[in-house]
Amino acid sequence: MRSKEITFRYLGIIDRHIEDIVDGSALEMYRLSDIASLLFISQQHLSETIRSETGYSPSHFYSLKIMTKAMAMIEDNKLSIAEIAFTLTYDPSNFTKAFKRVTGMTPAYYKKQMRSIIHSGNVKEISYE
Repeated sequence: MRSKEITFRYLGIIDRHIEDIVDGSALEMYRLSDIASLLFISQQHLSETIRSETGYSPSHFYSLKIMTKAMAMIEDNKLSIAEIAFTLTYDPSNFTKAFKRVTGMTPAYYKKQMRSIIHSGNVKEISYE
């Protein structure tokens, strides 16, 4: 399998798995070794391929995609931050640390900023990429 195809398939597996976590059809996050097995390659080959293709480790994309989903869930405002953390298989305190590491702000601060934007009427399309 070529490196671009491995990268593309890896990102697709992550996207589908995060949706499975959120809708309850999966209960635990995949480990990198689980994803490598789905691609019929070794974990080392997966890591090396993703890093050489993108310049980032596989965990970088995993964290980014999880936190992008968390941001969308916070904006949706149907669940508390703790419920979002549990849904995404995090302990709430670890979720806050991970969210801040990826986004530069706490989930509570992000939620407050989103409320402020919505209430001010300055809602524009928000991009996470």
